[in-house]
Amino acid sequence: MLGASALMPKFAGALAAGLDTLPPSPVRLGIASYTFRKFDQAHLIDFMKQLKTPYLNLKDAHLPMTPADQVAPKAAEYRAAGFTLTAAGTIYFTKDDDDDIRSKFEYCKAAGIPLIVGAPTHQTLPRVEKFAKEYNIRVGIHNHGPEDKEWPSPLDVLNAVKNMDSRMGCCIDVGHTMRAGTDVVGAIRKAGPRLFDIHMKDLADGTKKESQVAVGQGVMPVPEIFKTLIEMKYPGYVDLEYEIFPDDPMPGVMQSFAYMRGVLAGMGYKG
Repeated sequence: MLGASALMPKFAGALAAGLDTLPPSPVRLGIASYTFRKFDQAHLIDFMKQLKTPYLNLKDAHLPMTPADQVAPKAAEYRAAGFTLTAAGTIYFTKDDDDDIRSKFEYCKAAGIPLIVGAPTHQTLPRVEKFAKEYNIRVGIHNHGPEDKEWPSPLDVLNAVKNMDSRMGCCIDVGHTMRAGTDVVGAIRKAGPRLFDIHMKDLADGTKKESQVAVGQGVMPVPEIFKTLIEMKYPGYVDLEYEIFPDDPMPGVMQSFAYMRGVLAGMGYKG
């Protein structure tokens, strides 16, 4: 009679074979490279390959804001490794100045990145909108929770951009949204076509930033979030932004991806 340890490889193989028969998930799981901020490009690429996701939201730690003739070759290295550069950021727009804001749009243009995950101020917002139209690059404003005097909640973002160009919208950080006391699923529904990106995380206590845990270990309503995104036919990405254990993030990142893929498999999709 075979022991449990002998049966496990057969079970894992059968499970993988079953997943392979599922249709691709309409919820596309990616990574916010801030997760790996302590690691260089080579490590980031290796981690992405281990995670088996091609979708990458690059932070400037991994794509420095150097002159355009240096940005483009660096971005090309990620594409050559098999990755889709979905967004850049978070990029901050604190100076109400054309040259400063233009330089950041030039950076994204050189990288061939269609979305800025941005943090303008209310003052710089109209100028950022002007460049979003000029460059045809969307700006998803990232909310940062109760400490953020500009955008604590995605509802604050939506209120500010509701009459702006359609290229102005939200990157909803679900953890910060929860801490702001905003219903996450409700905010996603309200954002509708102005939802450009999602930064995914989980919290053991929905009011405490320092309670972040691997996705699936906390109180984040991940199944409801995914169900809502599928119902909305959300065309963007769900980027894991795992901010804890920066010196050794992969165990928690792997656990988070396994949980999210398990949720999608339960819905009949391969994530």
